[in-house]
Amino acid sequence: MTDRLSAAFAAPGQHGRAILCPFVTAGYPSVDMLQPLLESLQHAGAGCIELGIPFSDPIADGPTIQESYRLALQNGATVQGILQAVEKIRSRGFTLPIMAMASFSIIFKHGADVFAASCAKAGIDGLILPDVPLEEAPAVVAALDRHQLKSSLLIAPTTAPDRRAKIASLCTGFIYYLSVSGITGERQSLPADVPLNLKSLRALTPQPICVGFGISRPDQVASLAPLADGVIVGSAIIKTITRELAKPAPDVASAVGAFAAQLVAGLKQ
Repeated sequence: MTDRLSAAFAAPGQHGRAILCPFVTAGYPSVDMLQPLLESLQHAGAGCIELGIPFSDPIADGPTIQESYRLALQNGATVQGILQAVEKIRSRGFTLPIMAMASFSIIFKHGADVFAASCAKAGIDGLILPDVPLEEAPAVVAALDRHQLKSSLLIAPTTAPDRRAKIASLCTGFIYYLSVSGITGERQSLPADVPLNLKSLRALTPQPICVGFGISRPDQVASLAPLADGVIVGSAIIKTITRELAKPAPDVASAVGAFAAQLVAGLKQ
């Protein structure tokens, strides 16, 4: 399987900037909208897609993403249907790496090996594991590795140093660093300790580091571009979709792409 994720991080590094990793809820506003949304983000210059698999009890997601999950499930989104949609999108030439964010309960329900095999077949490049217990994580990461899938786990500002090291050692895709503790959502400013925390993580691992939580504006993206390998924007993407819902599907996708292009421009400043 082509290592799309490593290639995505390698290309921007030649120009000294990070990649944009927009978050999209699979199934919001519908599974059929996934293809035009992803294609618009690819056209806008995104480097990687974070694809949220809806779950009824998300751990760290704020109200915006929680509501998108609720509506996706209400509209009939299923794991099988989402993976079938991704496989179809891949067959039509979509090339960006896709990291699926999946609750441990979903993985456990299917079985790690079975779920990993299904993701790999669909064209998923790896999993972001937001809530896997650290004791269970090595077995899950090993299952993903057997199917050539990357693993990314979360590290918060409050994560203890020894735990940071353990988590970092399990990441094969990138480290997902939370700029703030708590839940996702837009914030007016990012904490002053982000640069220091990223520097300490660099000393732990050669893996790329992506920063998420609270990032919604081009100026925030620009401030993180010299420090991180990737910048994750979630709630602001979902809000853009919601704001445009009354319009035809192509217009919704176009609006999301235009917003993403503004964020990508921030990476180049």
